[in-house]
Amino acid sequence: MFRSGRKYQHLVHNTGCGCASPLLQQATSRLGEYSRRHFLRSIGATAVAGMMPLSAGAQSSVAPGKILLRQARLFDGKSNTLQQGTQVLIDGNRIVSIDRSNNPAPADATIIDCGDRVLMPGMIDAHWHSIYAAVPLNILSAGDPGIIFATSTAEAERTLMRGFTTVRDLGGPSFTFKQAIDSAIIPGPRIFPSGAMITTSGGHGDLRMPSEIPSNGGQLSVSELMGAAAIADDVGVLKQRVREQLLQGASQVKLVGGGGVSSPRSPLDISTFSQEELSAAVEVARDWNTYVTVHAYAPRTVQRALAAGVACIEHAHLMDEETARLFADKGVWLSMQPFLTMDDAASQSGPALERIKQLFAGTPKVYGFAQKYGFKVAWGSDVLFSPQLTPRQNVMLTHLANWYSNADTLRTATSVNAELLAMSNLRTPYAGKLGVVEKDALADMLVWDGNPLDDIRVIEDPQNRLSVIIKDGRIFKNTL
Repeated sequence: MFRSGRKYQHLVHNTGCGCASPLLQQATSRLGEYSRRHFLRSIGATAVAGMMPLSAGAQSSVAPGKILLRQARLFDGKSNTLQQGTQVLIDGNRIVSIDRSNNPAPADATIIDCGDRVLMPGMIDAHWHSIYAAVPLNILSAGDPGIIFATSTAEAERTLMRGFTTVRDLGGPSFTFKQAIDSAIIPGPRIFPSGAMITTSGGHGDLRMPSEIPSNGGQLSVSELMGAAAIADDVGVLKQRVREQLLQGASQVKLVGGGGVSSPRSPLDISTFSQEELSAAVEVARDWNTYVTVHAYAPRTVQRALAAGVACIEHAHLMDEETARLFADKGVWLSMQPFLTMDDAASQSGPALERIKQLFAGTPKVYGFAQKYGFKVAWGSDVLFSPQLTPRQNVMLTHLANWYSNADTLRTATSVNAELLAMSNLRTPYAGKLGVVEKDALADMLVWDGNPLDDIRVIEDPQNRLSVIIKDGRIFKNTL
């Protein structure tokens, strides 16, 4: 998680003294009043927010029925070229047929004439934080879970309106939030939830305040009560924390294997969980028929996770060529974020700024390794704590055009990311195929005014260029 420590740069005197600011102490006392269950119950705030008017261009979702999209140029999520003059029939939440536009439409179908616009699968962000992506620091610091979830509710709709119909949530109390979206209480993308990030003491994700150290027996910290993190310092507790996330509905489990960029007390180079501990977590996830993904940057941290048998690594911006070969040899996924400039990150200073520069330097190297050794690479944006950065989600995707063709970029955000989601196996929250437009696949589709295969920057302007958004067979936007 690239920026999860950012809030502490503003709230903690980062001078080595470890003194908490009055603002942070206030947040501690207020958040400490809430048990985790109480915090999650305030999802009711999202229901209220869900009754608020949708943003411009959006509309209340139309209940699933028959929808016929006619006269489309189809990018099916896998091909290099468009299929001309295509029509796609949806019945309920499934695609039932794909044929030529001159075939007659069913009498009871809602017809959308695409007018030769490009039809493609809904996009997938493989590293997102549904609860924390757009919550500003002042709201987070106030410690009111109602406003945190209300803010996240508004962002969930905006995420969907950018064309992201599915996200893999890599840390946060998103289980009940996901339920609200799936139940059509609020609009938003499908969520593949990890639940709390599982970390050791001192690892990236250990967001305890100085006043919470040392730990007081079994008393949970504020971040643990919120469901943002779970701290485990031995194999037994680690297995328990993994099982707790799976019990709540995690589709995959996220472990923090090392330090983070913005973590004020968690250097980027450190490694946390031992290989034995990581292997134990992998074993539990396999028993639950799913997988473990590990946050790791430094080569040693990545190699330890690979040796433990994890299925996916998040980040790995500092990997060397030896580590890259291991990805190919072991067939492990890399979930990568193409950070290139300060426009892709919030304002940073001190050690965090130097760490970010390391990531900027490492990004092109890692994509070069991926092309050289041909290992599997998913894409995610990893935006946190910034309503200013969340609109750049689409731009973060188009950064891939620095190394890939436009078709490869679109494939990464559709069928390739869907392959990673399928690793959840029996723990998948959605029965059906994602990331493709084909018969029997789930009906998640976009219609663009412009051809992103010719100009990938078309998708950087979803407000004006994204004409139709369909998720689960429901129309969430239609400007045609």
